[in-house]
Amino acid sequence: MHILITGASGMLGQDLVPILRNAGHSVFPTDIEELDITKPRQIKTHIKKTKPHLIINCAAYNQVDQAEKEPEKALLINGTGVKNIAMACREFNLDLCHLSTDYVFDGKKKTGYTPSDSPNPIQVYGQTKLAGEKNIQKILEKYYIIRTSWLYGIYGPNFVKTIHQLSQKHKVLKVVDDQIGSPTWTVSLSHIIEKIISSRKYGIYHASDFTNNGISRFEFAQEILRLSGSSCTVVAIKSREFPLPAKRPAYSVLDLKLTSLLIRVTPPPWKKSLSKYMEGINTARKQSS
Repeated sequence: MHILITGASGMLGQDLVPILRNAGHSVFPTDIEELDITKPRQIKTHIKKTKPHLIINCAAYNQVDQAEKEPEKALLINGTGVKNIAMACREFNLDLCHLSTDYVFDGKKKTGYTPSDSPNPIQVYGQTKLAGEKNIQKILEKYYIIRTSWLYGIYGPNFVKTIHQLSQKHKVLKVVDDQIGSPTWTVSLSHIIEKIISSRKYGIYHASDFTNNGISRFEFAQEILRLSGSSCTVVAIKSREFPLPAKRPAYSVLDLKLTSLLIRVTPPPWKKSLSKYMEGINTARKQSS
């Protein structure tokens, strides 16, 4: 399959490109310098140049707190930009795979969110990502919307890197224990994306590593420090003690049953994924020292 990827220089894209190529796909990675999704003409130019069968949109405004200060910019990228891609896909009869988020949900549910649950985002970021989803559903019939959660990887800023870096500067870290979700390694997600687009089974998917009904940010931090061999102590606090500009859903675990059934894949346990990630980080550190 010929695949055009937007936002390919991001955290997910840099793992996704080689995994797709290893699976036998022809991949054309682009980033904002060459393909700005807010500019329809650039999208069409790259489609005519690369002649893809599918576009995977990894481009996004994903600064959750900053979005509260600049909602227009977030909507331009996450809403209008996605609409531009969908319109181009309709014009050229292409499939679209779009990455979305657990933050389209309000966190009031107590069991995993299924793809058919009604979204109700509680912050600007989630609202703009939902706008993108709705634009795709209005414009296209052949699409894959893949919601994921708590993404981390080697190529970009994320919770794992932040905890590891802070543990080297502080003896005690305070981490919230009332936000429950499921971490997702970019490598795990990349393999699932490849399975989904190869299945040709269109629709909305949920994809993350497996946590058996979720873990807290506090538990996640504990495991990060254990694997890194840090002597830093983690103290559990409540979200109200660490206020942020954007609200986070208290519970945003994604139900993976439908994804597993449709594409016959078993999401890896979150501890196993995190262990592999940390092994890679430690190996890279030793090689550079």
